[in-house]
This record gives sequence, C-alpha cells and structure tokens, in this order.
Amino acid sequence: MPARSAYDMDGFLAAYDKVMAKWPAEREAVTVPTPFGATYVNMCGPVHAPAVVLLPGGGGATSAGWYAQAADLARTHRVFAVDLPGCAGRGTEAGDRHPRTVADLVVWLDAVLDDLGLEETDLGGHSYGGWIALHHALHARARIRRLFLLDPTQCFAGYRPAYLLHALPLLLRPTARRARAFLEWETGGAVALDPDWLRLQEAAAGFPSVAKPVTGPRPAPDALRGLDMPVLLLLAGNSRTHDTYEVAAKADALLPRAETVVVPDVSHHALPQSAPAGLGRRLTEFLSP
Repeated sequence: MPARSAYDMDGFLAAYDKVMAKWPAEREAVTVPTPFGATYVNMCGPVHAPAVVLLPGGGGATSAGWYAQAADLARTHRVFAVDLPGCAGRGTEAGDRHPRTVADLVVWLDAVLDDLGLEETDLGGHSYGGWIALHHALHARARIRRLFLLDPTQCFAGYRPAYLLHALPLLLRPTARRARAFLEWETGGAVALDPDWLRLQEAAAGFPSVAKPVTGPRPAPDALRGLDMPVLLLLAGNSRTHDTYEVAAKADALLPRAETVVVPDVSHHALPQSAPAGLGRRLTEFLSP
C-alpha cells in the first residue's frame, strides 16, 4: 500500500468534490466520532423529514456515488450518505481501533446513528455496503424501518470466480489504470459511465486506508427468515459479480417481506451512479410511509 506521502490526496479530494457538485445545492457535511475514528457524512433534504441512511460499496466507492439518487430521495427524506471505515473517503479519520469483524461494523454504524440523533431510520446499501446494511438490520431490527439493497454482495450468494480473477490485479497493486480496466470489464459498455465518477474511482485506487475492509460469512439463513421488515432488493441484470437470478431466488426463499426487482441493462458497478430509468422512483415509492 502506498505511503500517504506518495498518494495524490489532493487529486482524490478534487475528484470527490467534483462528484459531490452533482448533489443538491443545499447539501451539508459533518464528521461524527465513532470508536473507530471519525466518519464523514453527506446530508441533504428537509431536516425534519424521515431519515434514510445510505452506505456505498467498498474499495474506491464513496458516499459521493449516491449523487444520482440523492435529489429524488431528498424530496421526501433527510438523506445521510456515509463514507465507510477503512475505505476511501472525504474526511474520515482512523482511530486507534480498526473494525475487524461484523460486530465491529455494527458498533460503528450504531455510533454514527447515535451521533446523528437517528433513533429510527430507513437504511440502504450498495454492494459491500449492502452486506453491512443487512447485518445491521439483523442486529437493530427496532431501529430500521425499511431496508433496501442494491446488488448486495455476500448476502445471498457468493462471487463468480471470473469476477474475483479480474479483481485480483487491482487488489494486489491498486492503480488508476487497473481500476479503470476492471470497471470497464465489469460494466461491459452497457451503460455509459459518468466520467467524473470514473475519475473518482481511479483517484481512489491505492487510497491509504489503515485497515482492510471487513470480510465475513453470509448472514445465517435462520436469521434472514426472521427479518420481519420490508426489504427491497434491486439487482443488476448484467452483474458480473454474482449470478443475479441465484441471488434473487435465495433472497425470495429466505426473506419473509422481500420484493425483488431485476434492473435490466445495468451492471453491478454501474449501480447506483448510472440512475437507470425508474430506479429513483422505485426507491421513493418503497420508502414512502
């Protein structure tokens, strides 16, 4: 991993801010304390509206990547988009402790919600963020009203071997060129990638994180069967990350109150930044009281 002094932090921050410029103009940002260091949160929407918390994917993904949904969600909700610990982020600062287990991530997100004053919230996540969101919903069922997951990984099925093979060079030695090549392979040209978003992914390659993202098992089937809350599962029809229809079948068999939608003509990493037709509307309908 490159030393902080060798990393182009200014370039990353400039790329992050350029994507954040696509958010609603009235957005705000705060840094909240947690047992694992400070966490950066982007916010928009009416202050007294129901809360929705958004978790990005891992690696080079950041809370800025929710820009395509932020305006729609902010019409009815107070939006809180959170940068993840141990991943690229705008103002996140590491503490003396690093999250190493699922339980640590649950403690981390509880601390974020506590500091934001969110006794109850809707919760959504993409990819790795979906895995965190699902585990947290299983832990804090009384605190989460509704849960939505955008092509979540390691929740209902494993990775495709080809996906792991193509990701390996980026994991071993992250560079901007390898990040672009990997994303171009996974998205397959089905959706035109936003050049500002793509530049942020390149700039995030090799971000000097102090800890590796937490890995762990999929949630236990019995726990999923007991998750009695509305769940919206939006799956990428062209995902190369996992078998979309295997994920759908397993989720439908395990979750008692799930609605599963396969979004056509979009890949795993093109969500949520590509804003496929109707995605924002579908999320807004699901989150409406």
